[in-house]
Amino acid sequence: MAKGNNDPRIYQALALPEQAFDRGGLEIMRLGIINDELYVSALPAFKSPGQWGEVLADVTRRLGAIYAAQPSGLSQKDVIVQIAEAFAADMGARTVKAAKAAKKPAKKKAVKKFARKKR
Repeated sequence: MAKGNNDPRIYQALALPEQAFDRGGLEIMRLGIINDELYVSALPAFKSPGQWGEVLADVTRRLGAIYAAQPSGLSQKDVIVQIAEAFAADMGARTVKAAKAAKKPAKKKAVKKFARKKR
């Protein structure tokens, strides 16, 4: 959980990036945790909802960099993999191991081949 003021009555918002003051911009999503419950507000900022996948992928890479900069011992790749696996599992995807097991073909019975003798 994030560090900061321990008074539960105070909502601890993040600061806006400096670039927002210089160039403007549009906040498209805000997330908060209140009493261990996730709260989300977002704008339908894209014509295609699929574009959110690109945003979430970029967010995942940036979170990887943030965690990798901490003394946790995790690399950016470690973090990205953990997030991607948790995302897929939470969305109902089968794990890679389960998917590979499901794709394994049934064992074929050995068929003996006999060469025809030339007459």
